[in-house]
Amino acid sequence: MKIVRLRNPFSTTLPNLPGAAPDTLLLQWCAFVGLLAFVTVLLARHNVWGILKDADPTGITMTILAVFTGATFWCGRRCHVLAEERRALDAWISSHRQRAGRGLPAALPLQARHTTDYLQAVERKRSLNHVENGQLTDVLAERLHGPSEGAWWVNGIQIKLGLLGKVIGFSILALQISQIESFDPSQTQTLLKSLTGGLGVALLTTAVGLVANILLGFQLVRLDRCADAILADALYFVETDLQSAAR
Repeated sequence: MKIVRLRNPFSTTLPNLPGAAPDTLLLQWCAFVGLLAFVTVLLARHNVWGILKDADPTGITMTILAVFTGATFWCGRRCHVLAEERRALDAWISSHRQRAGRGLPAALPLQARHTTDYLQAVERKRSLNHVENGQLTDVLAERLHGPSEGAWWVNGIQIKLGLLGKVIGFSILALQISQIESFDPSQTQTLLKSLTGGLGVALLTTAVGLVANILLGFQLVRLDRCADAILADALYFVETDLQSAAR
């Protein structure tokens, strides 16, 4: 005979909060960087980087690549920080549901100060019978999303550098055309080679800037979505588990 357990509709036990595993975002970033490293080595074997460097005497293309590389490693560090914040939130939830009490969990990640500060502040307000946590939630949202604002600005800089290279390239092309005094059919090849130099700078810098912007934007979107999930789960925990315990 199979025994079926019915869920008590008056139980205060809440379902588990939605959210990814703490290290999921970091592992995804590592896989993404591994793919970028593979493509980088593949392009190096075909001397693509040397061609880009020689085709762009302004150095804007290499500047864009340097900015993208630095921003990508910053994203990796940010993934680690958000993973610590997620781990701290999970520790709070687990400790609260196991002990059904208050206070700091036994073990917390050292770098997860934002989530810990938020939940400690909520606990203090709850002990004083203050249930309004809107301002604390705004502070947590700013702390989780604030660092990404500068990264999005850097992401926009890559497109602006590409457009700057485009303007410089077409300016070089215009100067070369203005210096042509007469057309000699015997010098057609030399003339075309000199004219395409400026056009190459314009197209290469724009293309590299757009590709770098897309790849970095993908990483920043994933960071923002992870921060949104941490904020949503923290707010859900405060408004359900902690409020139920307060009653």
